[in-house]
Amino acid sequence: MAEKAVLDIQDKPDPLRWIVLSLQHMFAMFGATILVPTLVGLSPAMALLTSGIATFIFVIVTRFQVPAYLGSSFAFIAPIIMIREGGGTDGDIMIGIIAVSFIYSIISLIIWKTGHRWIMRLLPPIVVGPVIVVIGLGLAPTAIDMASMIPVFDELGNQIGSEYSLKHLTAAGVTLLTAVIVLMFFKGLISLMPVIVGIVVGYIYSLAIGIVDFDPVLQAKVFAMPEFIFPVIHYDVNISLMALSLMIPVVLVTVSEHIGHQLVLGRVVNRNYIENPGLHRSLLGDGLGTLISGLMGGPPKTTYGENIGVLAMTRVYSVYVILGAATFAIIFAFLGKVMALIGTIPTAVLGGVSILLFGMIAASGLRMLVEHQIDFDSQRNLVIASVILVIGIGGATLKFIVPVLNVPFELGGMALAAIVGVLLNLILPGRPKELIEE
Repeated sequence: MAEKAVLDIQDKPDPLRWIVLSLQHMFAMFGATILVPTLVGLSPAMALLTSGIATFIFVIVTRFQVPAYLGSSFAFIAPIIMIREGGGTDGDIMIGIIAVSFIYSIISLIIWKTGHRWIMRLLPPIVVGPVIVVIGLGLAPTAIDMASMIPVFDELGNQIGSEYSLKHLTAAGVTLLTAVIVLMFFKGLISLMPVIVGIVVGYIYSLAIGIVDFDPVLQAKVFAMPEFIFPVIHYDVNISLMALSLMIPVVLVTVSEHIGHQLVLGRVVNRNYIENPGLHRSLLGDGLGTLISGLMGGPPKTTYGENIGVLAMTRVYSVYVILGAATFAIIFAFLGKVMALIGTIPTAVLGGVSILLFGMIAASGLRMLVEHQIDFDSQRNLVIASVILVIGIGGATLKFIVPVLNVPFELGGMALAAIVGVLLNLILPGRPKELIEE
């Protein structure tokens, strides 16, 4: 049973609290949302803009009942990088993102017409729980690198690697410790802001130790238009098929992630979002948000575990706070100076917060297994969970060339782990009756 809400789904906070709580949600997703495009060569400002628009679409599609924020999906980082390495362009990437959104829509339509039980049987807690753990723990190295590593550049300004920095690690530690202290020991308004207080204290500490660079703020324009990338249809079939073959299989991971997020979010706010407003609506909202992102030049979208973590920590479930965060994201995407100032937050500070938030994603997967009373005395459950965890966290990869088309195909990490988990759940004997019966 979820704890009593400080602000429930339809509650509107007073203006000051509304601003503060919305900013906290924006900061919670900010680091990860702009990190994804940074890693794959897309525009961080566009990622921020499309995350805000996608969140509005999601909330509208789900009838203002689901307080979820849509940010950049980490699941597509590897496929996008591989598309670039294979000679693909930004346009190819956008075509892949649009294709993914159509797959979401098709699955949503099927669920609407046939009900959600078949996909819940296909992706039961014994599969989804470990996949969520893989997502959280798969991000763990990212959080640690953000907290402790700094980039190294050559004479031409090109990044050639990274190196350990104790100074930056202390900034991450101060940020993490502050967030934990606020979460555990404070009451009132401050207790609702562990993320933003942690970032502020971490930033002040970073100023004191001299790891904040204000040059980008001085050079930035007051207003700046995000970089739009429009998909271009061309006739290079090999490149297009390669992009699709790399992007589409990841849908299984993101749908698993989506179901897991809806189940976890439902537990947090004490509602059944699979039934009402329905998995088909939340998945459609996710797909339409990803479609808009692909049409504008942003990365694929997904409901964000970081923001679910904030909801769990603060017990502020208001959908209007989420929309406030989306509004700030849209506004900030056009404010060059503000984007530059936010960009001066050291990666180590964001890494300190990410340690807590990414850990909560993994812990939410464990929580799902516990709440569904998954019996690990069962060899069947033990096998499924073990294989998913090792394949996913270990980064196992399946590579081959598609015959006739001569197109490279690669499936690995979370996607491969999810597919293997689904297959094991279907073929291993001893499936529970509720997963077999209609």
